[in-house]
Amino acid sequence: MTDTDAHLPGIMSGDAQAFARWMRVAEPEVRVSLRRFAASVDAEAVVQEALLRVWQVAPRFQADGRPNGLLRLSVRIAHNLAVSETRKRRDVALGEDGLEARLNQLASAEGVHHGDPHLRRAIHGCKEKLPAQPAKALNARLSSEGGLADADLAEGVGMKLNTFLQNFSRARKLLAECLRKAGVDIEAELA
Repeated sequence: MTDTDAHLPGIMSGDAQAFARWMRVAEPEVRVSLRRFAASVDAEAVVQEALLRVWQVAPRFQADGRPNGLLRLSVRIAHNLAVSETRKRRDVALGEDGLEARLNQLASAEGVHHGDPHLRRAIHGCKEKLPAQPAKALNARLSSEGGLADADLAEGVGMKLNTFLQNFSRARKLLAECLRKAGVDIEAELA
């Protein structure tokens, strides 16, 4: 990986384009650093909040002479946010990334008549109820099967990255809420 601090002068002067270029490299790294928290926090929200905080503190950032200083700071901020959210949500055990994996499994099994038909109908019905923009973001993420960065997915559906991430998080929450109302025990299904 090249040193992402090459974008620092522009970022520190408030250049949003320089920050966007930095974020293209940094965002996947921050996301990967949160894998161990995936079952206990909304990693998308943590990534968004961490990157927002980095943008806010970037003008005061002091490089330590080692490469990727701003990236290391963003990973630390994301980690601290995830720890804080985990403490707040100890009673919430829904692993939304597990829900996403289950949706991918079911989507690839279209037309196959095995598994739980009630669950399949519930997921399909709940996906149909999603508002247009969150549904677009969810479908883009599911169809990419993890092969594309969020920035590319956002561009593909005509959204800004932050808008895409907000819509995706909203879709997951609405989908989980709808499935619960439909009588689906999400935790049992993911086990």
